[in-house]
Amino acid sequence: MTITWYGEGSFKIQTGETSLLTDPFDPITGLTPPRFKPQIILKTLNAIADLSAKDAKNRDGLSINGAGEYNLRGINILGIPLTEESTGKFLKTIYILEAEDIRLCLLGHLSEAPETATLQKIGEIDILFIPAGGKPFLDQKSSFKLVKQIEPKIVIPSFFKLPGLKRPAADVQTFLDEVNHKKIDSQEKLSIKSKELRESKSMQIAVLKI
Repeated sequence: MTITWYGEGSFKIQTGETSLLTDPFDPITGLTPPRFKPQIILKTLNAIADLSAKDAKNRDGLSINGAGEYNLRGINILGIPLTEESTGKFLKTIYILEAEDIRLCLLGHLSEAPETATLQKIGEIDILFIPAGGKPFLDQKSSFKLVKQIEPKIVIPSFFKLPGLKRPAADVQTFLDEVNHKKIDSQEKLSIKSKELRESKSMQIAVLKI
């Protein structure tokens, strides 16, 4: 499995011949959107007014925009609704992915610590994608607390400050300071196998660059 980052919450997860894209964004962010065509798209934040227009794509199995259980191209996907954060205008979702005997959790646009019932649904996680740039998402102290609760093998920070990003965001080092972790050299991508995860004895933090 290979994971690449494009900024904000947008990741490419390549498993076999299948490419999955999370939270594609608009150029208005100041960043360059992904330009490849994925087989699967996951969105952790959706405007409710837009969901009916996306139903046709859902029937084709190309786009997943909310809670439910799915199996697409050999990837098991569980969408967990963030009821406490969703409103009459927006719907927030956490996703659990299972592929290549690796279990991933995408916290997406999480702004508050999940309720106990939600954490129980998340369960054991190998790779955790978590906001690490502070407001309007989960603050760095709360992010670290959540990491300790979930205890993943690998943590991948997202939604932190980048050159060109037009919205305010904190530097990822602020998050690393919370976990008492020294500065980490960012990497182009993360390539991982389930055997490597099983052999790992301590949690790792993988900071990716765009």
